Amino acid sequence: MVILGEIVMILELHEQGLTISAISRRTGLDRKTIRKAIQRGLEAPRYGPRPERPTILAPFHGYLMDKIQAIPDLNGTRLFREIRELGYQGGYTMVKDFLRSIRPATNSGFERRFETPPGKQGQVDFAFFRTRFDNEPDVERVVWLFSLVLGHSRFLWGRFVVHQDIPTLLRCHQEAFTALGGVPATILYDRMKSVVQDDDEKDGIAYNKTMLAFATHYGFLPKACRAYRAQTKGKVERPFRYVREDFFLGRRFRDLGDLNAQLQQWLRDVANQRTHATTRRVVREHFEEEKQHLGPLPVGPFQAVLKLDRRISKDGMVSIGGNLYSVPNSTTKRVVEVHSLADEIRIYEAEKLIATHAVLEGHGQRRLAAGHRSLPPPANSKTPREAPNQPIPRPGYAVPPRSLAFYEAVGKQLSVQEMGHEP
Repeated sequence: MVILGEIVMILELHEQGLTISAISRRTGLDRKTIRKAIQRGLEAPRYGPRPERPTILAPFHGYLMDKIQAIPDLNGTRLFREIRELGYQGGYTMVKDFLRSIRPATNSGFERRFETPPGKQGQVDFAFFRTRFDNEPDVERVVWLFSLVLGHSRFLWGRFVVHQDIPTLLRCHQEAFTALGGVPATILYDRMKSVVQDDDEKDGIAYNKTMLAFATHYGFLPKACRAYRAQTKGKVERPFRYVREDFFLGRRFRDLGDLNAQLQQWLRDVANQRTHATTRRVVREHFEEEKQHLGPLPVGPFQAVLKLDRRISKDGMVSIGGNLYSVPNSTTKRVVEVHSLADEIRIYEAEKLIATHAVLEGHGQRRLAAGHRSLPPPANSKTPREAPNQPIPRPGYAVPPRSLAFYEAVGKQLSVQEMGHEP
């Protein structure tokens, strides 16, 4: 394209007597372009749209327009099949693009904000984070933020975990319900695998059996949100950005435990003390009103068990979820049965309980229970050991340990006293 400045330059050089070839060498423009510019003078060139070239779909435009005008929701693949029968030999993409241009515009309207009554609904999801802990600065860790938000008050509870499996999901639920002091009537989920076992348009959603048993125990109804409808869970997905920007970025964490300790402090002092932008109320104060409408906590913990077999290592440890748990020295079998509860690991040998451990968070940790090893630990061992249970003395009857010589002296004294009283 020749701009107006180039046309002026061409005309000036032409007036100076330069030939078209000389002007071409001076300006770098094609001689045909220079010749046209000299003929037109200072009139700027006009550019218009290229004439539309007929396509192989053009003979079928009328047919498609009549069909869409009569039935706007006709499927594109069906119309493609119909015009193929009429002789169309092109591809489907051309048909699809043409149908998009002639379909009547639809007004989807604005999204309707859905506010839930108090105690009616909670929303649960996981969010992806990456971090480096100070105790492992060279290793980038992936952690997941479990978050539960009450739909009415927007009260937020969260915990960072390293797994999204069913034991972790249930453990997070239990801790969240304990923190809330109750249970919402319905909990809305994304279609996470630990909740939705199968999703079939014909048969509907098949929920994980353990999750259903857990929901029955706590008295809430699990509900998976509709596919491709992220706005359905907006109350829980919007806070993820808030957590990332207001809490996570720019902080340092010693380990996973420190990360969760800082998160709980931030939730208590910042997130749940703020005035929510939608409700225009302080979250904590609003939650105190909603709390009265939550369902009661069950009397006992959920006891569903995930059973699996594990092989004992040479040093007497069992690997579960990336962490190692000890078994007693007296264990004879190489394979044991592990029962994973929401907050506890139980290890069985030949249907006999031989070890119980609290669940370890994170990866690469070891737990050695008291009494599982007969020899004392080496001086450089860093494996945490559970202290053996100490007998608790009865109130008012604490007896300090004494040597045998003390009791021998007491016996002699009592013998002398008895002989002195004889007649």
